[in-house]
Amino acid sequence: MKHIIFDFDGTLADSTKVFMSAWNNLADKYHYKKIKLEELESLKKLSIMERSKLFNFPMYKMPIFIPQFYRLYRQSIKDVHLIDGMKDLLKELKKKGYTITIISSNDKENILEFLKLNKIDTVTNVICSSRIFGKDKIIHKYLKDQHLKPSEVIYVGDEQRDIVACKKVGIPIIWVSWGYDAIEVVRAEKPDYKVYAPAEILEII
Repeated sequence: MKHIIFDFDGTLADSTKVFMSAWNNLADKYHYKKIKLEELESLKKLSIMERSKLFNFPMYKMPIFIPQFYRLYRQSIKDVHLIDGMKDLLKELKKKGYTITIISSNDKENILEFLKLNKIDTVTNVICSSRIFGKDKIIHKYLKDQHLKPSEVIYVGDEQRDIVACKKVGIPIIWVSWGYDAIEVVRAEKPDYKVYAPAEILEII
């Protein structure tokens, strides 16, 4: 094991309220259903497609919607918080010689600004794609570019689509319980490992 890949939103960063604010801003503009604070926990038990249906949002509009969404996200970047224990985890992994990479569908500028604000200098690579699905292709390209075998990498993520992508590429995944998808959503995909605190990630690795 040489490289650890982290998802960003929901895994390293708690961006729930910023996501909700950005969505509601655009929901006003385009007449979609808004998110209420009391709905957040129940939404975690729904897949992306189920959430899309609930909020009357057609998925084919995602490429138009995403850039606007992340521009609003950037305006509230100071309200995105690092998950407790993650900074120490990243430091320990770096100290042990692992290369740390972030792969995300967020905007690269947002993530770099977040890392700067939180004084995190342990991340070597930040790779972003606006595609919500198809993360397997990004991971596959990363393996190829870094001359890595799937057995030399592990992924840490919070969503069903992360698990699906990792299974396609053949790399193990650690699912984190504090993210956007509840266990009810991911259980059927059978993540290799499940953790309930950042310290458990280090134990597994």
